[in-house]
Amino acid sequence: MAPLRGLRPAPGRAAEIAAPPYDVLSSDEARLRAAGKPWSFLHISKPEIDLPADTDPYSPAVYAMAASNLAKMFSAGVLLRDDAPCYYIYRLTMGTHCQTGLVVGASVADYNSNRIRKHEFTRPDKEDDRVRQIEALNAQTGPVLLAYPSSITADELIANAAKGTPESDVTAEDGIRHEIWVVRDTASIDALTRTFDAMDALYIADGHHRSAAASRVAAARRQEGFTLASDYFLAVIFPHHQMKILDYNRVVKDLNGLEKSALVARCQTAFTVEKSPTRVTPARVGEFGMYLGGESHGVWYRLTIKADFIPNDPVARLDVSLLSDHLLGPLLGITDLRRDKRIDFVGGIRGLAELEKRVDSGEMAAAFALFPTSMQQLMSVADSNQIMPPKSTWFEPKLADGLVSHVLD
Repeated sequence: MAPLRGLRPAPGRAAEIAAPPYDVLSSDEARLRAAGKPWSFLHISKPEIDLPADTDPYSPAVYAMAASNLAKMFSAGVLLRDDAPCYYIYRLTMGTHCQTGLVVGASVADYNSNRIRKHEFTRPDKEDDRVRQIEALNAQTGPVLLAYPSSITADELIANAAKGTPESDVTAEDGIRHEIWVVRDTASIDALTRTFDAMDALYIADGHHRSAAASRVAAARRQEGFTLASDYFLAVIFPHHQMKILDYNRVVKDLNGLEKSALVARCQTAFTVEKSPTRVTPARVGEFGMYLGGESHGVWYRLTIKADFIPNDPVARLDVSLLSDHLLGPLLGITDLRRDKRIDFVGGIRGLAELEKRVDSGEMAAAFALFPTSMQQLMSVADSNQIMPPKSTWFEPKLADGLVSHVLD
């Protein structure tokens, strides 16, 4: 990894600039969020908001608008670039949860060699979008979320650098606090570099398309004779034990021709089934909540996978896999989570009330609450060079766009 000459908000401007990640808002939501905020980073990460509403978000005009908006912010002095390469400490606080990590240039070579390990497939169209965005801006503006295995040395170095008043301190509309400290001291930079370069592996938590796009851009630029900055991609690395994964729940439109009583009965092959008078929040691995619609209100069931149905494979034993392999697939006929229009996914940040709402409205016939995937499970899958099922992890809190960007020169 390497330090960066970060492109950052000018003093006092971070609150005007910081924005949610590009992929958590629709174009309409971004347009509303950025209204009356000329320096919101959404004008760069979702630049279609500055074009007619019917504009294709993947048209050349959109990427050109992003580049124009970035240049405007830089020329106006709203964004400034550090004179020398630095590391940056990034602290996220959501309620009582706090995590502190390091903003770095992650090595494309390490990504290509699988030292930076993956756990998801990418889609070519989404990769293409990120490649066009990087090329248009000559910068990476959306950080990849990485995790490092527990390291007392790394934790101490980061903690020691996160002292005093942060250079950026923003509490976003969702109540999440984002703090940035700049590490300029050469000795500290060298110590951080040595410590992280000595680690056997780092793990992508979120940002597979951004990292894959960065690798493609680097390969193209190496063919053209460019090196250095494009050989690194913008990332924030947190200790794995500080990261928070929420449940990623499922809602299903119909019961595949089954009556509710028949579905409950057939679930008993692989699960123990208990009717619950209250909402079911799974408390452990292998436990699920199932909510079925009723005439007046729905009914919750607690499902617990039977021990004989838990395999040793790190992917097959994930709760998302157990639910798919023993209920969604064989009972409800949903075998392709990526393409089947009968299933949708609800991040745990919305709570179980959202599951009840989707079913009680008649939009969905059933909902399934899952226990969150753990970071240790994610790392085990990545270490085995396997891929998790779609929608396995929902990370909170999320990084903001605009607090540090990586210019590729």
